[in-house]
Amino acid sequence: MPPLNDTIIVALGQLVDDAQTERRDPSHSELEFQIKRAGLAAGDPKSQGQTVGKAKRVSFTLSWALEHDFQAGGKLVLALLSLVRGHGGFRKQSANYVGNEAIQNAISAFDSEGYQLSFDGELQPKLLDSLSGRELTQAIQAYVRRAKKGSVDAALITGTSKDLLEAIAAHILRERFGSYSHTSNFPTLLGQAFSALNLATPQTPEKKSEPPRCRIERGMYELACGVNRLRNKQGTGHGRPWLPSISDQEARSATECMGVIAEYLLFRHAEK
Repeated sequence: MPPLNDTIIVALGQLVDDAQTERRDPSHSELEFQIKRAGLAAGDPKSQGQTVGKAKRVSFTLSWALEHDFQAGGKLVLALLSLVRGHGGFRKQSANYVGNEAIQNAISAFDSEGYQLSFDGELQPKLLDSLSGRELTQAIQAYVRRAKKGSVDAALITGTSKDLLEAIAAHILRERFGSYSHTSNFPTLLGQAFSALNLATPQTPEKKSEPPRCRIERGMYELACGVNRLRNKQGTGHGRPWLPSISDQEARSATECMGVIAEYLLFRHAEK
């Protein structure tokens, strides 16, 4: 599912904005169809009796989705890009061309969230196996932000067979020691990352003088291993990353847990 944030909302508003030009497709009726199709009519200002331009209509609806229904917002993001592309909005020769600046702004907005938007309007997640260094760190951070919002597709890293926490553990070990064991199971790999960051695990002997955060860290390790067991290990990064027996709400909660733990690991990694 495509990402959604304030920057992307502004960029998408620019892609449909025709206030400074002659009329340009997509039309209001087409926008309304896609908004209803995504299940976001409640956030559409027109449904509240307001009269607004296309840019404000898209911005208001997506802003509502950002707060109330992140998954539906992602669906609308993809639908809007397809709608603009279908009308020739990304082709210079088209009467509906949105302009180079609007396209560049959209490319930049999606790039910060780990997605690549081409000049012809095709949106694809970055394949992390092809990234390294700072670019890889930024892409992983984008997955973490989305995971914290419950975006279930962020649970499995695109372009790898790893889930989010497994990918972060490997990233930390690679940055600190130059490599990691590709044959280690998840608990071992995560334990090595915790050890590299001087974090407590259930195997770390408790001491009366230890800081209270150690108990939290042990809990995070156990929670991470529990969440990992819910993974659909038969998958390869495509489709639902969770076992069929897991409900959508359980998957969303598990993804949010992954996001919180992942953010903590990256924070401790960055401070040292």
